[in-house]
Amino acid sequence: MSDNLKNLSDQGVSIWLDDISRERLRTGNLEALVKDKNVVGVTSNPTIFAKALSKGSAYDEQVRDLVLRGVDVDEASRAITTYDIRWGCDVLRPVYDRTDGLDGRVSIEVDPRLARKSDETIAEARALWWLVDRPNLFIKIPATEPGLPAIAASLAEGISVNVTLIFSLERYGKVIDAYFEGLEKARENGHDLSKIASVASFFVSRVDTEIDKRLDKIGTDEAKALRSKAGVANARLAYALYEEKFGSDRWKALKDAGARPQRPLWASTGVKDPDLPDTLYVDQLVAPGTVNTMPEATLEATADHGNITGDTVTGNYDDARAHMAALKDAGVDYDDVVKVLEDEGVDKFEVSWNELLGTISGELDKQGADA
Repeated sequence: MSDNLKNLSDQGVSIWLDDISRERLRTGNLEALVKDKNVVGVTSNPTIFAKALSKGSAYDEQVRDLVLRGVDVDEASRAITTYDIRWGCDVLRPVYDRTDGLDGRVSIEVDPRLARKSDETIAEARALWWLVDRPNLFIKIPATEPGLPAIAASLAEGISVNVTLIFSLERYGKVIDAYFEGLEKARENGHDLSKIASVASFFVSRVDTEIDKRLDKIGTDEAKALRSKAGVANARLAYALYEEKFGSDRWKALKDAGARPQRPLWASTGVKDPDLPDTLYVDQLVAPGTVNTMPEATLEATADHGNITGDTVTGNYDDARAHMAALKDAGVDYDDVVKVLEDEGVDKFEVSWNELLGTISGELDKQGADA
């Protein structure tokens, strides 16, 4: 393990991999990353599964079995994705045990076509929790307005949740409130709060991509000077909100009942702009009690030349607020930015899910013709 990754872990940042595939599992690559690169968790999304299914032969045997069973494409997609997640949970189980359930987590997302439907999302979360049947599973639920009651309801049933697609500070506050509500109901339902976990996935690079596009359109020197800093500033202010909410009396009552804090997770940490340092969203978001889920390229870059200098978040709140104020003065509408990003995020995952279904349908047809 490189000193950079060890230093990052020593600062209280859990390193997760934002990728999973049958090939990675079958070859032992994930185990190697756990052993050598300090990876202690895995996240997945529909785009990742669509990419994994589109190349190689790792899924052929299972697809043949599904053809013989005559299952439809939706059941096939669930069988294929939960198989990988279950396997990933087993690989990470020693980490889960060693950290007393803090890490060693693997996430699977509910069908993104349900992102704007509360009851259907809850039903899907129950089904996935039952299907994977591993204590170190996270069910990913988007932080849409309809997703908030689904998050609380799932937690109330003892289901651990990764809340995803968070862009705005206002929505993040509601996500934390949903976490508190879910735990309070879980306690009323007799669940052991120490067994329920959650992370809140706050997206970073996509914020810069959208805001930089708007700054370039404004075109002034002052606007251009503000480029590529909003993602980090927004995330730092999210951490400030985290500290505030988890210092409240409401949280202290839950903590006394055995609850764990819902950790902030930095997602979308692969740099989109090639002119930026490729470890920007790692180096600049070091804070205790956080998770950084990285694409493998970002993980390798951090290991090679990351600049881990200690906490880079908590001492920078005033600068972050000043930057967001400067964006407003320049004419960037923050509320519109985060709305666009949420809508695009849901739509992109739905497109990826449909691509995944299309790939599986094609494989089912192909295997059926060869049978």
